Amino acid sequence: MLSVEDLRSRYGRIEVLHGIDVEVKSGEIVTVVGANGAGKTTLLRCISGVQAASAGTIRFRGENISRMSPHRRVALGLAQAPEGRQIFTNLTVEENLRLGAYLFSDARVERDMADAFAMFPILKQKRNLGAGGLSGGQQQMLAIARALMGRPSCLLLDEPSMGLGPMLVDQILGVVKDLRSLDVTALLVEQNAFAALSIADRGYVMETGRITITGPAAELIADPRVREAYLGL
Repeated sequence: MLSVEDLRSRYGRIEVLHGIDVEVKSGEIVTVVGANGAGKTTLLRCISGVQAASAGTIRFRGENISRMSPHRRVALGLAQAPEGRQIFTNLTVEENLRLGAYLFSDARVERDMADAFAMFPILKQKRNLGAGGLSGGQQQMLAIARALMGRPSCLLLDEPSMGLGPMLVDQILGVVKDLRSLDVTALLVEQNAFAALSIADRGYVMETGRITITGPAAELIADPRVREAYLGL
């Protein structure tokens, strides 16, 4: 579904991605783990089109999207729930969700809204309240639900557990795991390596803009290098 080949990106003169290769097959949950500053967010921003790639190729469902505008990537079925949630705090919960469905004006939008509320019941309770008044966990739920309102076939998730307590982390990553039942493929970027690998099919370890280790998630959890560097074991 998603293929990244020899991807490079710069901030000014500084190259921060040094030839990244990542593949995500339809129906998979794939995670990219690594320390803060490894380049994980930049990778997702390049895939979604928010950050320009300086070299390399990004293909989505067989189509080269490397130079495609972000809104066209969304229309193809590629959505992102960004780091730090980035919800519209001055709008209501429902207004945020409707913005996620800006491409659509059909009757299915209301069904999508109902599905979002079924996934996150607390959002239904607060649908008419300002999104800025939500807790951190609720804002993360809203960011994911807003992305799903765009009916993606592939969802990019950037640090969904950041700043959340253990119970909320389990709830959010449980939702990510359940994306398979919605026929949504996921590429998950996380600092919480153990939690991410525990729900993923495959994983990539990223260090200073390079992929250093890759393999099935269960093998990465058992890998001594990963256990020492990222799992605290």
